[in-house]
Amino acid sequence: MSPTNERYVNVSPEKLIILDRDGVINRDSDAYIKSLAEWIPYPSAINAIARLTKAGFTVTVATNQSGIARGYYDEATLHAMHECLNALVEAEDGRIAHIAYCPHGPDDGCSCRKPLPGLLLEIQQQLGIESLEGSWMVGDSLRDLQAGEAVGCHSVLVKTGKGEKTLAHNAGLENATVFADLAAFTDWLCQQ
Repeated sequence: MSPTNERYVNVSPEKLIILDRDGVINRDSDAYIKSLAEWIPYPSAINAIARLTKAGFTVTVATNQSGIARGYYDEATLHAMHECLNALVEAEDGRIAHIAYCPHGPDDGCSCRKPLPGLLLEIQQQLGIESLEGSWMVGDSLRDLQAGEAVGCHSVLVKTGKGEKTLAHNAGLENATVFADLAAFTDWLCQQ
């Protein structure tokens, strides 16, 4: 869900950042984030999104939310979390251009659940971008990076959320750049 339906004009893939949500922007939980009270953002991540916006990047979110299919929460609750996220980012003069989410479970056979690239293709379509080649996919799990690599994104693994565990397994991370958190990636990217 996007704060507005306006289309972005001339967004270059190199200036597009696609973020996973849980574990990158906010604390993750193996028991799922089921309510607005359980959605606890990393303050440094909110600030990082604002800094990316101010540096000329277009920031989007691609998030699996199978808790909806599992009946743990509904789409109205998810929208409330995303409205809060947008408000926090906008309060720091940042902007999230689009939030794409997959409400399906792992056995639903959808095309949007990461590691499939459906959410990223939704972002591409919503923003009217010809290609995602050269965009940045930032996640804390291998499936995030696999979705990005399927469409030509640069892979960025953050150590927050499930990132440390993902890094410990180390398989499939050959093309990933690793950062402590979203703020550290933002520091690095803005210096390039």
